[in-house]
Amino acid sequence: MDIHRCRFVPYPPSAINALAFSHPSNANAKGKGPATLRLAIGRANGDIEIWNPLKGSWFQETILRGGKDRSIEGLVWTQDPDEEDRDGWRIPGKLRLFSIGYSATVTEWDLELGKPIRHSSGSYGEAWCIAAQPRVQARGSTSTDVKSEGQFEGQHLAVGCADGAVVLFSTADGDLRFIRTLTRPSTKRARSLSIAFKNRDVVVAGYADSTIRAFDVRNGQLLRSMSLGSGPTGGPREILVWSVKCLPDGTIVSGDSTGELRFWDGNNYTLVQRLKSHVADILDVAVSSDGESVMSGGMDRRTTVYKRVGSGKNGDRRRWAELSHQRFHSHDVKVLATFETKNLSIVASGGLDTTPIIIPFREFGKEYYRKISSLPQSPQLHSAPAERLIMTWWEREISIWRVYGSPEAREDSEGLDQGLSDRTRKLVARIAVKGEENITSACISANGKLLAVSTVSEVKLFRLRQRTAENTDALRVSKFEVPQALFKNGAKLLVFSPDTHWLAIVDVSNSIRLFRILEDSASKIGIRLLPKAIDLKRVHRERAKQTLQHGSLGNYDRTVIRATFSEDSRVLVGGDLSGYLDSWVLEGHEDLTQTTDDYVGDARTSSPSSDDESDGEKEQPVVILGEHWIRNPAATLLPKLPSAPLVLSFRPSRQYSGRPVTNGNTAVHPTRHNPHPHSHDLPAGEDRLLVLTCEHHIYEFHILKGRLSEWSRRNPTQTLPGDFREVRDRAMGCVWDISEERQRVWLYGSGWLWMFDLGRDFASPKKDTIDAGPRPEDNSTSNTANRKKRKLEDRHSDADADEDVNRTLSKHDSGAGGKVRASQLSTGIGRKIRRTIGPDTEDSRWTWLDEPGSPDSDDGDDDEELPGRLTALAASRRGPDGGPKANAAVDGEGGDVTNSRANGSVERKGDEGPGWWSTYKYRPILGIVPIGTVVEEGVHGNGRPGIEVALVERPMWDVDLPPRYYGDQEWDQ
Repeated sequence: MDIHRCRFVPYPPSAINALAFSHPSNANAKGKGPATLRLAIGRANGDIEIWNPLKGSWFQETILRGGKDRSIEGLVWTQDPDEEDRDGWRIPGKLRLFSIGYSATVTEWDLELGKPIRHSSGSYGEAWCIAAQPRVQARGSTSTDVKSEGQFEGQHLAVGCADGAVVLFSTADGDLRFIRTLTRPSTKRARSLSIAFKNRDVVVAGYADSTIRAFDVRNGQLLRSMSLGSGPTGGPREILVWSVKCLPDGTIVSGDSTGELRFWDGNNYTLVQRLKSHVADILDVAVSSDGESVMSGGMDRRTTVYKRVGSGKNGDRRRWAELSHQRFHSHDVKVLATFETKNLSIVASGGLDTTPIIIPFREFGKEYYRKISSLPQSPQLHSAPAERLIMTWWEREISIWRVYGSPEAREDSEGLDQGLSDRTRKLVARIAVKGEENITSACISANGKLLAVSTVSEVKLFRLRQRTAENTDALRVSKFEVPQALFKNGAKLLVFSPDTHWLAIVDVSNSIRLFRILEDSASKIGIRLLPKAIDLKRVHRERAKQTLQHGSLGNYDRTVIRATFSEDSRVLVGGDLSGYLDSWVLEGHEDLTQTTDDYVGDARTSSPSSDDESDGEKEQPVVILGEHWIRNPAATLLPKLPSAPLVLSFRPSRQYSGRPVTNGNTAVHPTRHNPHPHSHDLPAGEDRLLVLTCEHHIYEFHILKGRLSEWSRRNPTQTLPGDFREVRDRAMGCVWDISEERQRVWLYGSGWLWMFDLGRDFASPKKDTIDAGPRPEDNSTSNTANRKKRKLEDRHSDADADEDVNRTLSKHDSGAGGKVRASQLSTGIGRKIRRTIGPDTEDSRWTWLDEPGSPDSDDGDDDEELPGRLTALAASRRGPDGGPKANAAVDGEGGDVTNSRANGSVERKGDEGPGWWSTYKYRPILGIVPIGTVVEEGVHGNGRPGIEVALVERPMWDVDLPPRYYGDQEWDQ
């Protein structure tokens, strides 16, 4: 594979201004959060990213696009009260997301539609901060926010404004209504900068006039005003209270512009303690669910952790002390958000460096932090290999580049000026999309002739043609004039078929529609779009019953996030967040003798196995030029994936030479009453679909047969290389390299690139790895723990023992990174002792104080496949030694297969090279796209076809950021 390493493609990531978890912390809850736990990240360009923690995998599910001059400055989640249906069953309350940003408007977002659904504004200043009322707790709870008779069970919103007002909004009845304005301060500089609820009746707000004020939301009365005094000598007189938070016991914590963290008594509103831990402004504060830990972040890039010390008995007064501080960010730490359970304790932080970072809270200093890429999970990058074009987009702008090949190829190019042959690329088109909304999706056809762009309100099509002027390589862009009624709902996802005959659109309601594209010499631009849309039905799925306390996201899990065509453009597959795959096939053969006005049936496809059809009623499919789309007859046989698909890609065919075009339908004869008959032949091309889930499970399906391929049946997840299973950054896409000699797929993430040869089987896991279960002689799990303990005690090497302990503990981290090795810990006392029995000091062993025990299991962990042994079915498909069977056929390809190599890969006789390969030298990767083919030199000197790709990197040092704060001891300034 020939790689063009590109850094010229611009993609400006946006600063993080707001973070919010969908659920409050609960230290008594088991597992690593409920299934509906989400993290919302608000950025300065108006986009909101929805992330699923997925027990540490951190998968970006979707992006709610913003618009021009819009910024997200605050985010909160609420949960509606539970309801009862007609049968008396309780229905979990719906989770709702609200935002503010540089205006007097509060916006509610619909996760299913991906756009705002409700706004509320009034005669008050710009909204600077927002907070949600604590949820009502059941009776018997230790919390003070317990339910009382006649009390509103939902959550009000409190918004702090630039004029000092605190405005209260109601979320009752699924609406957003203004309730009242609390007492407005009389001073002109009293801007409300931060706000938090102490309990359901009291809200605390920090102001820009050196004051913290507490209000009673029931009547709007000012309860107390707490003064911070004057600013430091030589600085501003007023102190800005950038953040306020409340501990479970009512203690108020504030961070201000002097860099001080202050603690206030929640009963009499007096200052208890203050700590000077930052050399610049503290911008945000996060508190733990048990009230024993606090974290702060500020302009000096420091993230500081504080612990409460002292027993509180016998005159030992409890005080707060700084535990440690680190610099995780390269710029201001602007926002913090925390979530905790019994097995999960994390703080999400973000700021001007655009990168979200997950920091361990409870295990701060004992676990590594986790840096998440600021680039989108779904690459905003496409290519047209036929014309060597690369298309990328951001906000409301699209750029198209042409990448040139070898110097010989550039010299042979026609229509280029004298100096162009020395260039490696050129910007050939730049398009600024009119309107206020940001682009949701864009794609370019494989032949480089069409460009489709969508927002939440419209879809636009453009024709790309070479300019007629000589010595130029620029493209002429012409807009398609199509009826806007066809695209009235906008779109989330656009996909062109490889032959450019079909355009698939996933609209905001997650319906999939197809449009036929025809070449028309009579048209001014040479192409026209048929005004008849084909609506594809999705299989009805029964939704799983949700737990009441976890809340509901509605039909959000049915959001279509990936869609792809087969190489012959006759199979379409879409995948949603719940893990379901919907597929459709194109029946018949193209009949060019049929006029485009001769449509048969209505605009909805049907299938004999349709679950949505009523008895005795059958819909006729739309027939266009002798072809019509139907639901895949084997669609219901495809299993539900364990998690959402990240990558959907059909395996290319090695013999495919283009789509056959028949002028009429073979063996289908016209009659008087049916002058244009159509065939019901199903596609006969390659139908193997590679699926990579967000948990990095790899499957390959025969879509038309509704089952796993032979390769996938022989190679379950536990046979994947261990290094690949331990990769934390999620995959972004794949590129195929298929020829007569190899069947390779290249998977990539933001910081890694892996190659797998699907023509070979992976090696079986070694038997001396982690066991898949207790041995027959073991009677309890304690024996297993003792056996692991004895195994560790037998290690005499400090380095070996240290590595073994951390390998065992890596799966039991608290949600951020893995465990820090004991030898690398910078805080606390030593965690191993040397145990000597008898007078002989040589007979001594190291014993670890933090040895792995039996932590509480997470929800669903028992169902995961451990990498210790193959399943019985997978082993039966292999040889007796666990390797591939001799003379086994690899998905229909015959050939001798040898045993596994020493490096873990599997080879065929006469072939060389590993079965997989990886590198981490490219980062961060915006995307990898094919741009052409090359002839590679073979082992014996003969040339063989290969793939040519463009690997686009977007390093952060190339991103323009505002100046940052430098302290007195900053050596890198």
